Parts: sequence; structure tokens; C-alpha cells
Amino acid sequence: MSNECLVQFTGVISAAQAGQLFGKKVLWKGKNKEFAGKVVGSHGKNGAVRVKFKKGVPGQALGTNVELVG
Repeated sequence: MSNECLVQFTGVISAAQAGQLFGKKVLWKGKNKEFAGKVVGSHGKNGAVRVKFKKGVPGQALGTNVELVG
């Protein structure tokens, strides 16, 4: 399980746009559980962000969609 993941949001294509997401909450929903996280930084110049989850997300979360809560 990993506490930190890289996330690419649709429509976010630059580091400046990614910077506006800092501090926002993210939610990943599995079959039986939900994992909450927070955007803590950017990654590269193409709009990817680092999300730190309170509990580590399972491997099944990689490559799936997350929800930007607020």
C-alpha cells in the first residue's frame, strides 16, 4: 500500500493549473472502502499532482479514477 500517488486530472495541462489544486481533497472509492487524500504538491510541468492519502491505497487504485471533493 502506498500513502502517496501521482494523479493527473482531466483538463489540467500545466504546472500553474496544478498549483491551484494544492490543499484540495481527493476521494478514491473502492468496492467496500473509501480513501481520502489531499493534494500536497505538483509533479513535473504537465499538470500532474502528488496526493497524500491518510491510509495507503491498495494496488487496485492505480490507473483508476479519483474524485476531487473540494
